[in-house]
Amino acid sequence: MDGLPITPAVVQWARERAGYSIDDAVRHFKKIATWEAGEALPSYVQVEQMAERFKIPVAVFFFPKPPQVPPIEQSFRTLTAEDFAAIPRTVRFFLRRGQAMQLNLAELNDSKNPAGRVISADLKFSPDASLDKIAAKVRAYLGVSIEEQASWKSVEKALENWREVFAAKAGVYVFKDAFRALNYFGFCLYDDEFPVIYINNSSAKTRQIFTLFHELGHLLFHTSGVDLSDDHFIDHLGNAEQKIEIICNGLAARVLVPDDVLDKMLDGTRIGRPLATQFAGYFNVSREVIYRKFLDRGLIDADEYGAAAKEWAAQMKPKDAESSGNYYNSQHAYLGQRYIDLAFTRYYQRRFDRGQLAEYLNLKPKSLPTFAEKFAGGGL
Repeated sequence: MDGLPITPAVVQWARERAGYSIDDAVRHFKKIATWEAGEALPSYVQVEQMAERFKIPVAVFFFPKPPQVPPIEQSFRTLTAEDFAAIPRTVRFFLRRGQAMQLNLAELNDSKNPAGRVISADLKFSPDASLDKIAAKVRAYLGVSIEEQASWKSVEKALENWREVFAAKAGVYVFKDAFRALNYFGFCLYDDEFPVIYINNSSAKTRQIFTLFHELGHLLFHTSGVDLSDDHFIDHLGNAEQKIEIICNGLAARVLVPDDVLDKMLDGTRIGRPLATQFAGYFNVSREVIYRKFLDRGLIDADEYGAAAKEWAAQMKPKDAESSGNYYNSQHAYLGQRYIDLAFTRYYQRRFDRGQLAEYLNLKPKSLPTFAEKFAGGGL
């Protein structure tokens, strides 16, 4: 037979995992039933098209058998079946892409996390643990001092640096994309070796930083999770799962703005919105995070907190700012330089061809030369 020697059972696994019936899939791949039956073989272009539609790496189609990847909903311990089912299709697309990126990371790194350690394996907590204790241990593990954090000149730089710290020191790769679902700020996918976080790049940069730590909280409890603007789903959870979500919601503020540091800075100051703006700039967090801490200390009342939060929310204009309408800049922002360097390094080591490189980078092969010139130190 002419075509590539893919594994029929893997084609069926990929289709079913992506939620396509055979009738649905035939609309895109007329011969897929014969590929699954082993009666015909697809071309490389057709394999690429299946990889794109079903959101798995091209290389998986050549595995001798389907990989042992559990259904994704099983890893979301802090979501009920009904709440998971309510996740919109656009976000489900990125859940599948997130799993594909985990497979990519395993292949590119020979199944061993290059950080040499993974925070979710090293730090273990009970849902009854003190949030202050968890935050202090996370901060110490990441190894970023308050002085270093404050030296980052902008929220954009802070987000970039935290993203690098997560990968290099905690073994957690962070990817981004425009979810087209404003209520979903991000999600994480747990894995023993390659946990990943995905962030909605359409949200404000301060919110993206908050989401990083919210999702890190989920990973610490060995569960996948989502960061939603509406957290009423917490009411549907059991006691332990509710405690985990509460920890996740509070982790960012406790790690990014330690209480002991804030208390020293508050001495002799005049409480109000200008001070919140000043402190937010120092810590590279949102003004609302600072004001919430003021509220928790009884320094402002609930009405003032609500009025300020409403004012600041009205000033925010979520957008995909990093792309500036440029496809290549968008892909660079979404993937991150560390992952891009990894993919190109393995390519230059002749581990795979240009077609597979494009697959790893979620690019069209024709886009590779320009992308390499801009972000990989030269053309191809």
